[in-house]
Amino acid sequence: MTAALLDPDTVARLVGDAVTAPSMHNAQPWRFVHRAGGNVIELHGDPERAMTRTDPDHRSLHVGCAAALFNLRVSAAWHGRQALVRLLPDASEPWLLATATLTEPTGEQHELAALHAVLRRRHTSRQPFTDEPVPEALLDGLRAAALLEGCRLAVPGDWHLDTVLRLVRDAEHREEIDPLVRAETAAWTTPAEDENGTRRDGIPGTAFGPRSSGGSAPVRDFGRTRPLPDRGWAVFEKRPQLALLGTPGDTPLDWLRAGQALERILLQATADGLSTSMTSQPLEWPELRWTVRDPAEAMGHVQMILRLGYGPEGAATPRRPVPEVLDVR
Repeated sequence: MTAALLDPDTVARLVGDAVTAPSMHNAQPWRFVHRAGGNVIELHGDPERAMTRTDPDHRSLHVGCAAALFNLRVSAAWHGRQALVRLLPDASEPWLLATATLTEPTGEQHELAALHAVLRRRHTSRQPFTDEPVPEALLDGLRAAALLEGCRLAVPGDWHLDTVLRLVRDAEHREEIDPLVRAETAAWTTPAEDENGTRRDGIPGTAFGPRSSGGSAPVRDFGRTRPLPDRGWAVFEKRPQLALLGTPGDTPLDWLRAGQALERILLQATADGLSTSMTSQPLEWPELRWTVRDPAEAMGHVQMILRLGYGPEGAATPRRPVPEVLDVR
């Protein structure tokens, strides 16, 4: 069945929902294109917002853009439509990451539409979580969410968790002694202002979370490059509850699938009452990334390390206005 043509207001609402997705350093490396008179929304990566030192192959950029694509699918379902997605539809345009054709729904969209309620509640929390374990039933639901997007979610056992935490500390040390990494992080935490006096991207100080008073914390410490005098201290959980999101391969297509799986997991976790953050530092160093996976697991490549638990919701981070990321032609 042919859907009614997209009107500008609907396109703006769809994109407004899409951009609530997480991205590395909240760089928001996406652009959307809608051609008037059609039902297609294009998703493009924005190389101007790439991390040249810590993400030289643009893996994280693809993951972030794909998270926004999943939000677009959720928004479409909530608006009574179905987004038929094609990933990497044109080999001659590598920055055209996906197209979404908005049609009348051909199947059940209730599961996707239900996640719309938590799009704007999902925030990365760099606060301490309690030591209360996440129930196995909820973990099974998150594993199922990953499988729906063609990915796997694995919860590491004790020895594997210790390995991952050591790799996080190793990555932190590498960041501290690499001036290019420090400069890149600082660029996305500096409170630069636009003409309205507000920055619409990056990580504000309100989202840093407290310093850890008990050694290394399982979250990225943006305060290393931008100290805040009133930030405070806190004790983080003794045994963080981590989960590894992985794919069979490690191509741009795998990264786009992983980004959609990541956002489905994060939204489902939020709906389940969990707080979440991402710990990607070891994945940004090639010599560390391959050691993150459990060789006994049927997971080829780890694309994200998630931290799950019960604790305060994270602070909201700014978003670029829709007119800045949407091009209507």
